[in-house]
Amino acid sequence: MTTLQLINPPGLYDPAPNGYSHLAIVPPGSRLVLVAGQGGETAEGSLPPDYASQVRQALSNMRVALAAAGAEVTHVARLLVLVVDHTEERLHVLGAELDRVWGDAPKPACTLIPVPRLALDGMLFEIEATAVVPA
Repeated sequence: MTTLQLINPPGLYDPAPNGYSHLAIVPPGSRLVLVAGQGGETAEGSLPPDYASQVRQALSNMRVALAAAGAEVTHVARLLVLVVDHTEERLHVLGAELDRVWGDAPKPACTLIPVPRLALDGMLFEIEATAVVPA
């Protein structure tokens, strides 16, 4: 069985510095794992006050959820990111954290949506993942 392919076709700009790929190609017969939006809350429910800490914790939470389904970040085909008061500086923070988690591997396809507010007071970041696990 072939594996998930993350590619950036010729004719489109290189999105790697912003932490994503243009395409995720899912092989037939794969099992999808849908991870609900993960915020920066700790397991005890506390929320760090700063954006960078929330991004790091949310990515950690996403990894815990993926592991519960037998998936890893290398199985993630798509991310949906919600950012309160989005700026290019916040994009750079996100890109650095995605590099920390994925390393040199291609990043998933991703859409970032600036939003005025998230579910909890003080929540600045949320990330949803779709992973593809070989059946």
